[in-house]
Amino acid sequence: MAKQMIMGNQAIALGALKAGVNLVAGYPGTPSSEIIEFISKYKSKTGTYVEWSVNEKAAAEVAAGASYAGSRTLITMKQVGLNVASDPVMCLSYVGVKGGMVIVSADDPGPISSQTEQDTRNFAQYSKLPCFDPSTPLEAYEMVQEAFELSEKYCTPVLLRPTTRVDHAYESMEFPELEPCRKPGQFEKDTKRWVIFPRASYLNHKRIFERNQKTLPAEFSKSKWNFIKNNAQNSQGGESLPLGRTSLRPTPSSGGSPRNAPFALAAGGISYCYLMEALCILGIKDMPVLKIGTPYPFPKDLALQFLKAHEQVLVFEELDPVIEENLVTITGAEKVNCQIRGKFDGTVPEAGELSVEIIKKILEEEILKQVQDDKAEKFAALAISGPFGAVKEQSSG
Repeated sequence: MAKQMIMGNQAIALGALKAGVNLVAGYPGTPSSEIIEFISKYKSKTGTYVEWSVNEKAAAEVAAGASYAGSRTLITMKQVGLNVASDPVMCLSYVGVKGGMVIVSADDPGPISSQTEQDTRNFAQYSKLPCFDPSTPLEAYEMVQEAFELSEKYCTPVLLRPTTRVDHAYESMEFPELEPCRKPGQFEKDTKRWVIFPRASYLNHKRIFERNQKTLPAEFSKSKWNFIKNNAQNSQGGESLPLGRTSLRPTPSSGGSPRNAPFALAAGGISYCYLMEALCILGIKDMPVLKIGTPYPFPKDLALQFLKAHEQVLVFEELDPVIEENLVTITGAEKVNCQIRGKFDGTVPEAGELSVEIIKKILEEEILKQVQDDKAEKFAALAISGPFGAVKEQSSG
C-alpha cells in the first residue's frame, strides 16, 4: 500500500470502509461534510449504501433500521446536527444496536462555521454513549474501526468526536485496500429486544450503568488511546528553559520530592498535538503528559495512577473542561493531594481554539513561576552567617 497525504475526513471515511460499513447516512455541515463525499467515491467498489438524508434525525433513523438487521452503519453530522438527531439517538442508547453503529459528530472550536461551541464529549455523558476523541487523521482512521468493534461488543452506538482541525488536517498514511462491504443482515422480530417498553428501559439502564461506570473505565484505562507519556525524546533542539534548565522535575537544591514533578500536563484531541509541539519548541524534556483519547467513559484507573504521582496537573483542552472536571472528581473521590488547573482557574482560555503559540506562552509563564519559586526556596534555606548571624544571636539572647 502506497502512502498518501490523507485529509482527516477522508481518513474517517476510509476507516469506515475498511471496517466494512454497509450504510452511511448524514446531513452536510462543516466540518464533517467531506466524509460522505469521500465514501461516495468508493461506493461502487465496496457496495456501501450512501445517502444525504433530509436531516440528522432521519439519518439516525435510517441507520437504526439497518443496524437492527445486523448491518454496520455510519452517521455523519456536525455538533449542532447532533441536537437534531438527539431524539432517536437517546432512544438508541437504551434500546441498543445489533450491527455496529458509529455516530460522527464533528465539533467546531472557534467556532469557525457554527452557531455554538458545544462539546460532543458532554453529550456522550448525557446520552451514555462511549466516545472517541482523535488527535490526528491517523488516529481517526484507526479509532473509527475500533468504534465499530466496540459498538458490536456492547450493542451500543459509539460516538466519534473529531474537531475542525483534525477533520481538515492532512497526514501521510498508507491508503488501504478496499474490499466489498460485509454481507447485509436480516432483521429478526423480537419485541423484547427492539421495543423499548418502560420495563426494558429500566433493565437496560442498569446494564448501561454497569458498563459505563465499571467495565469500560477499566477497559479504557488499558487502551492504547489513553496513556502517560514522558516526552524525553522531544528534548532535541528548540530553546532552553530559563537559567539553563532542561527539565521541570525538582532538583535536590529546590527541595522537591523525587516522586513529584512541580506540575504535570494532561490533554486530549488536537490540543495534545499542540502541547507536544510546544514542549518540543521549548526544549522541555522529562515532562509527564496524560493523553486522553476516550473522554467517556473516562479511564479512571490510569488517571488515578497519574494523579497520585504529581502535586499539580495543568490541563489543555478545547471547548468544555471535560478532562479537567473528571480529574477534579477523581482527586476528590480518591482523596488525592493533587491540584488540577486549566480553564476553571483561568490559566487556559475558556472559549475558542487553542494553538501551539497559546500553549507555549502558558508553559513559559508556568516555567518562570517555577524558576522563581526554586530561587526563593534556595535562598530561604541558606544559613545565616557573619555579622548578620551575630546580630541574630544577640537579639535571641
